Amino acid sequence: MTSAIGAPGGPFRSPDAHPQHHAHDDFAVTSPRLIATDLDGTLLRNDRSVSPRTIAALAAAEAAGIEVFFVTGRPARWMGVVAEHLAGHGLAILANGAAVYDLRAHRLIEAFPLPEDDALAVAHALRAALPGAAFAVERAASFRREPAYEAIEPDVGPLAPVEALLAEDRAQPLLKLLAKHPSMDPDEFLATALAVAGGHGEITRSSETALLEVSGRGVSKASTLARCCAERGVMADEVVAFGDMPNDLAMLGWAGTSYAVANAHPAVLAATTRRTAANEDDGVARVIERIVAARRN
Repeated sequence: MTSAIGAPGGPFRSPDAHPQHHAHDDFAVTSPRLIATDLDGTLLRNDRSVSPRTIAALAAAEAAGIEVFFVTGRPARWMGVVAEHLAGHGLAILANGAAVYDLRAHRLIEAFPLPEDDALAVAHALRAALPGAAFAVERAASFRREPAYEAIEPDVGPLAPVEALLAEDRAQPLLKLLAKHPSMDPDEFLATALAVAGGHGEITRSSETALLEVSGRGVSKASTLARCCAERGVMADEVVAFGDMPNDLAMLGWAGTSYAVANAHPAVLAATTRRTAANEDDGVARVIERIVAARRN
């Protein structure tokens, strides 16, 4: 894998999910070479912990020679809860595909930035269409926000309008523009954003609230997972993927076998080929256990 920081290359762009498939509740899968799983709402329990059963399943997959990639919207600073449970390679795909990060070395390996001009165009379009929208900027090593954007972590640096935030720290790759609305339905917020600003980036959501995540054009969980798999000689049909929210749709559509956890968003349930139990009931671990058991037989 290269260490260059730049726009994504190659033929991989954010693919649409497969057309709706008949859902299966069994665990019959081909023997995969790689497991790709979302974290929040999928692998992690609602308290953001990793259950003992899941820890054991991840270790069993590694012992069986199956690579595991965590593919998440999270930034690197929120990965401590799972860093010790990574498979041997130590890499995770973060920020909805905008970054590949080595969690053991605490090092950014590769980034696919959102151009500042596109981020600004999205912010202006959303603000014009939906007054009340507020924004934050996620760079490789910093998070900055507007005053009206409510955050759950301490601020580093003064609050400022999005125009000023995008003009600062430009030596760091811009991984995501975040947008919140105080009163809109989350799915309506996403639909409106796609209509007024979809040409300037990949717009998705992973929160239960009206929070949008904007990446560079062609950058998704799928695009970066496909690059990582290609570098390992792994084909899409050798990948099993798990997810729960719209930001997982591209990855689930790309993978040869896709699972929605029972608590998934309706769009994810409609797009995936298979189902497993909810995140609170160790749904991902249940499938991994069956995969490992089948490999032993």
